[in-house]
Amino acid sequence: MEAGHGGWLKTRILYLRSAGASGISSGMHTVLKYRGRPVTESEVSFIRERIASDPKMSRRALSLDLCAAWNWVQPNAHPRDMVCRGLLLALHRAGRITLPPPQRVYVPLTRCGVPPEVAGEGPPLRGALSDLGPLTFRQVRRTKEEALFNGLIRAHHYLGYAQPVGEHLKYLVSTADQPVACFAWSCAPRHLGPRDRFIGWSAEARRRNIRLVVYNSRFLILPWVEVPHLASHLLGRMVRMLSREWERVYGHPVHLAETFVDPTRWRATCYRAANWVWVGRTTGRGKDDRTNRPNRSRKDVLVYPLTKSFRVRLTVGA
Repeated sequence: MEAGHGGWLKTRILYLRSAGASGISSGMHTVLKYRGRPVTESEVSFIRERIASDPKMSRRALSLDLCAAWNWVQPNAHPRDMVCRGLLLALHRAGRITLPPPQRVYVPLTRCGVPPEVAGEGPPLRGALSDLGPLTFRQVRRTKEEALFNGLIRAHHYLGYAQPVGEHLKYLVSTADQPVACFAWSCAPRHLGPRDRFIGWSAEARRRNIRLVVYNSRFLILPWVEVPHLASHLLGRMVRMLSREWERVYGHPVHLAETFVDPTRWRATCYRAANWVWVGRTTGRGKDDRTNRPNRSRKDVLVYPLTKSFRVRLTVGA
């Protein structure tokens, strides 16, 4: 929050609380929905008033002010700054508010941080699983090894590298300082029919608890590693530590893991061997579908419960 705006914000917070608004209320006419959350005319008026109070304020400062006023925070107590900025942009594009001009030119996430080229291949690793020696799992996001992880995914995964958004973790698995595998975990898609039917949750429970489901977006055994049963062994070890690791980084556990497997390429043998459960196939329309027609191959959906009471925790509460 920028200096000089504390008095304005304190007054507005007291006003909102006296009106019974904790977070974004839904007590008035809804002008749009953002990520399943209704936004009312009273909130839009509140935003307009804030912009008018300081036309030179940056968009980031505005979003932080709103997060403070609405008590909009993540489980780890950090402001939901990026979500709030997305909401502001949606309102701006809908003509409901006029945002101040951006003070910086941002490069889209899909274009920034292009992973470096990885030179050559590592020495071949062949033999039995027991011959590998101790395997080390290291969470490398925001460490000096993240560039290596990104480069390996870019060079050797058939889907290439894509910059995750939101909560995500990256694991590099090594033996004797030699990388053998990579795992990427990120936020789960909000709507996924086979998974939603498997859980049996309502739309409201899904909106509230989708953050408690985690998506295995990339799993790579490096091509020079040829060790039988290694993939299922790594999957088994990974899921045993995943919820604890997520809570350590983000302040909340996760209760269900999911992944997609293209059946035209793979049989999901390692996932099945690690006790993942097949729950159905995608529609082939993708998360941004606007035509209700398939535009990509249908994927097998597999899930793995990370806690015994996962259905209760996902359908009722964390």
